[in-house]
This record gives sequence, structure tokens and C-alpha cells, in this order.
Amino acid sequence: MTGHQEHRPGDDADGRAADRAPAGRRPPRLRWAARALPAALIGAAALAGCGGPDLFLGGAPPSPEDAIRIVPADGARGVRANGRLEVRVPAGRLERVEVHRALGGGRQPVAGRISRDGMIWRPLSDSLELGARYTVDAVALDGAGHRTTRHTAFATFAPAHRVIGFYSPESGTTVGTGLIFSLVFNRPVGDRAAAERAITVRARPAVEIAAHWFGHRRLDFRPRHRWRPGTRLTVRLRLREVRTGPGAYGVQYKTLHYRVGRDQISVVDAARHTLTVRRGGRVLAVLPVTAGDETNPTHNGAMVILERHAAIRMDGDTVGFGDAYDIPDVPHAMRLTRSGTFLHGNYWAAPEVFGGLNTSHGCVGLMDVRGGAPDTPAGWLYRNSIVGDTVEVRNSPDRTVAPDNGLGGWNMPWPAWRAGSALR
Repeated sequence: MTGHQEHRPGDDADGRAADRAPAGRRPPRLRWAARALPAALIGAAALAGCGGPDLFLGGAPPSPEDAIRIVPADGARGVRANGRLEVRVPAGRLERVEVHRALGGGRQPVAGRISRDGMIWRPLSDSLELGARYTVDAVALDGAGHRTTRHTAFATFAPAHRVIGFYSPESGTTVGTGLIFSLVFNRPVGDRAAAERAITVRARPAVEIAAHWFGHRRLDFRPRHRWRPGTRLTVRLRLREVRTGPGAYGVQYKTLHYRVGRDQISVVDAARHTLTVRRGGRVLAVLPVTAGDETNPTHNGAMVILERHAAIRMDGDTVGFGDAYDIPDVPHAMRLTRSGTFLHGNYWAAPEVFGGLNTSHGCVGLMDVRGGAPDTPAGWLYRNSIVGDTVEVRNSPDRTVAPDNGLGGWNMPWPAWRAGSALR
């Protein structure tokens, strides 16, 4: 029987039948019972090749399926992600359990723990990956020291369409007080209420946080006012196996953590060509800038730093300006909107432009040198800014930035923001 360590009667030097135990192990205490049995039965046992104490008592060792019980069953398909995964023995103890998920050409182990009494193994996580294949290998030891091994495999439910929410920044990031947590889904979400129930954003210290949908593919979360410095944010994505539409299911099950850093807001006065940096209400610097010109003015309103790049290529063709510009190495660039508004270093304009004229295509430029330098106005602002910092533009001839252009939700009144939840 595969995986069952057998003890077979053999001949001692004096010709007597004996059970041989492995080196260092005390022979089974039932050895005397074998000697007391009729020789015909002993011979039958030797011919059958199925030794062990159970035989001598008139029984048979349990099958691997009975000795080690595994859920889901071997060969099961369509197992739900929140289904039970368990390895159990009715007697004896588990010696080793290994569970793996097939991953590309390799395998990824599933962390788990055997109970103190040695009779049950369960995974540390209470959910499985959708559309995945798992293998289970277990070894159990019975009371007489016999080992039984068992191997099983099963596959989880694979939805026709998988729904994934993309977010930024990564978990563990220290963010500015203006961060709005935003999820952009890879496909339209039909049942927005179901998706919203599966996502929670909590703050410590606690404040009211509300969700707002922009269409069927984007869901944002923010409090009434900017976060307090030092706040700890916990985002729980429990989308796995949540049905968001016909044949469409979420696949994410993870927890994200963020820490809110110092409170910094930079105010751009497009009419005065200045950028004033305040931290905790105190002015740190007033920097000369050039904003958008009359034809391409900079958006008014509150925006939030989305990304930071030491250098980036800016091609006018990608934002609707054709061949107006193509600069491969714009230094100290910080994105403010998805439509292409940046705070960035500018090394190609004359010095008198900064603080005197608005000449850009909508961005806010600060004096810099080619390759960037830390002691320029652009370099200083870059070093002193983080993702989530607020940048507010005033006195520009353009309209207020749209709430869904970047993280422009701070420009929406609180009642209107709360009304955008699918649960209200």
C-alpha cells in the first residue's frame, strides 16, 4: 500500500519468526502475541505480505483516504475561494503537511499550521486564489509509529472575467495630508454596491470617510477635511469572489497600510507668478514660477501630487499639443492631474520668465538646470514634497480642475461627495 510503512515477519538466526523494528526503535509490544498465534496463521501472514500489529488482532491498517482526510476532495474543481481547506487525522498525528499553489513554471507554498494535538492542519489565510491549482502532501504517524502519506490536488473557481482595482501608492508609503485613496478597475463594475461593501478604509484616529464613484470604473475614498498628520490608514480589499456583474468576479484580498506625514500645502498664484510652500501653517519658501499662458492656462483649484519623477519625457503629442514640444529629460517632475499637469523643473526658459511671465502649456515650471540640481527652486521643492501633498492654484483664467482629474475630489463639497456612494 503506497506510503504505508509495513512490518513483515522474518526469521531470526534460530529460525523463529520475529517483528523487526527499525534501528533505534523499540519493537512493538505485540511481539509476544505473534508467538502465541498458530504457526499456520503466521505463515499466512508472511505470504500475504501485509504485516503489522493490526493484522495480528484480526484487523487491517486504514487506507490513506481514511487515515488522512483532506478537504477539498482530491480532483475537486470549482472550489470557492472562501471554501474550507483542511487536513485532518482521526487518530495519531500529522507529521508534515505541504500545500502549494501552481505559479507559472514553479510552485508557491501556502503557509499553515498544525494544531497542538497534531490532528489538524489549517492555512493561516482564510482564502484561496481564484483560478488556481493546488496540491496537498501530508504525512501522518499512527500510534505504532507507522507512516501514511497522501497526495491530493484541486482547482479553484475560475471566473470568466476577473475584476482588479489598481491603486497608488504602494502599501507602506508615508503620504501627504491630501491623499485620496483611489481604485481604478480594469473593467466596468455593474454591481457597484457589492464592490463598495468589499472595500473599507479606516483611520486612526477615527474620522468619517466616504466613498464616491466616478462612473463604473473608479471608486475614491476621502474624509471631510484633509487628514491629520500622524494618522494611520488601513485599506482592506476583500473583493475576492465578489460578483460585480455577469460572469465577473473580484480577485483581490489584501490589506494596505499608509502613514500620513506632515501637513504641507503649496499655493500657486498664477497672477503673481509665485508658489508659496506652507507646512503646518508656517511659510517655508516663496518660489518664482511660470504657469500656463493665456491660450493654455493652468487649472484652478486643489490638486494632489500623484507621482514624483527625478526626470521624465514630456511629449506634447501625448496630451493633444501635437509637435509643440518634446523634451526628453524634464527634471524634478511631480504629476498633479491625469490630463498632464505637472510641477516641474524648467532649464530651457530665460531666468526672467520665472516670477514674471506665464509661458507654459498648463504646467507650473520652476527654475532648474539640465539634469536637475538639488539647490535650484525646482530641486528644493522636489526634495521637500511627497505623494499626497496638496497643491492649490489660484487666480488662473482657467476653470477649476474636475474632481476626477487626478485627485481633484477636494474641490467637491462634502454633501455632494457623500452622495456619490452606491450604498446611500
